[in-house]
Amino acid sequence: MSNQWAGQDGAALLAGSRLAVLDEFRVPYSVESISTQPGWACVRADNTEQAVHWKTADSAQPRMSFAGDIPIVAAVVPESAVEEFAESLPGAWAPVLPILDERGAEISSIWQSPDGGSILPFDPNEAILALRSERYLALRRTRTSTLSLARHVYYRVRPLLPRRLQIALRRGFVRVQEGGAFPRWPTEPALHDLAELILHLVARAAGQPLPTIAPWPSGYLWALVLTHDVETARGRDTIGDVQTLELHCGYRSSWNLVPERYTVPYDLVRGLLESGFEVGVHGLRHDGRDLESRRTLERRLPEMRRWADRWGADGFRAPATHRVWEWMPLLGFDYDSSYPDTDPYEPIAGGCCSWLPFFNETLVELPITLPQDHTLFVVLGRSDQMWHDKAEFLRERGGMALLITHPDYLVEEAHLAAYRRFLLAYADDATAWKALPREVNTWWRARCETSLQLVDGEWKLAGPAAHEATIAWVSPTSVPPARIELAHAV
Repeated sequence: MSNQWAGQDGAALLAGSRLAVLDEFRVPYSVESISTQPGWACVRADNTEQAVHWKTADSAQPRMSFAGDIPIVAAVVPESAVEEFAESLPGAWAPVLPILDERGAEISSIWQSPDGGSILPFDPNEAILALRSERYLALRRTRTSTLSLARHVYYRVRPLLPRRLQIALRRGFVRVQEGGAFPRWPTEPALHDLAELILHLVARAAGQPLPTIAPWPSGYLWALVLTHDVETARGRDTIGDVQTLELHCGYRSSWNLVPERYTVPYDLVRGLLESGFEVGVHGLRHDGRDLESRRTLERRLPEMRRWADRWGADGFRAPATHRVWEWMPLLGFDYDSSYPDTDPYEPIAGGCCSWLPFFNETLVELPITLPQDHTLFVVLGRSDQMWHDKAEFLRERGGMALLITHPDYLVEEAHLAAYRRFLLAYADDATAWKALPREVNTWWRARCETSLQLVDGEWKLAGPAAHEATIAWVSPTSVPPARIELAHAV
């Protein structure tokens, strides 16, 4: 990244510490020592004292609270502490948005000055990480523990159960899983609304547009990514039919295979790769135990890695989307796609709340952002309209629509017809980047290594994605997310 942000009037954006939202949107800024009270940080334009201040994370216990309709999972300092901090700053300050606890009681506020400054009573880095990493699940410990026990028992006995009984148990479990209010399903914009709010406040404080690098290459407005989890030999034998349909509609997809549950002929892998498709690893045996414990993962991982090397696989998806944030970087794959953005019906109910890729250490995470076919058709008995509705939402917000389907279930003509309708709906959409997961992974890494630099008064892209990336702007007069209403500071 360039070490200086400079607008056309020569102003520079300076920060007292890293601000993850600026990094991820590639807003150029420099980290410098900025005088402020201990425990607080800020970002501001070099030609003004107006800044966005935030409380840096400390040892205080995170809690679930709400800024408008946006969940904030972070330690929140009380109103009295924010008021005391505001009194140390020049100018007039006033609360503009209350922070409420889960019972609706006001515990703090976002404050603003009429000149453009803002004060956040929480650490935005902590709040965003808590959503992505699902740390908010720890705040629902009793309910989460009950669901975990039920999940453990189910996956232990599932191989012994007839298929009809497995489905009946899953449908019965739905009533338990639907009990959570957050994250909402099928759409939870909390993380992106929070990121947009922070960008809005920074642009307001800077008093000029913020340059960012758009999420997708070559002017595409959103991404559409097709993946398949092949769970059984029956699904393996149906790959050709689904592949033919996708080729007819102008798509390529990724096929996640299970090496030790059924035979995977190398001719099958080679044929997929030569046809422009992708192959990934879907666990070792699809028995729900790959990430059961750190010890089991370490025992199984070398064999999974050997299969990945044989197949030329860059990506991993855990069976039943099992996941542990701290363990995923240990996989050694380039990318993982085991996190839904929101899904109460998976064995681990929750989600990362993101419809864009993101890093977990050096691992790129590609969130699953459309409901799975098995969940939609078999467990819930819903129609494919939800695919179309969610894809339109993601298209409007510039996100990634990443879908899992299973050839094991697409053998049903009604399910295959639904998949065909979805493919045809966007076959001619020139705004959609129809990419393989490995292509998204490669792009996201290149975008992360690309910066914006001011050359002769004009912003230029520099780095490995410069030839494909485009510049997007956040206006200082932009409105905050629709779910936020800021009062006017006096």
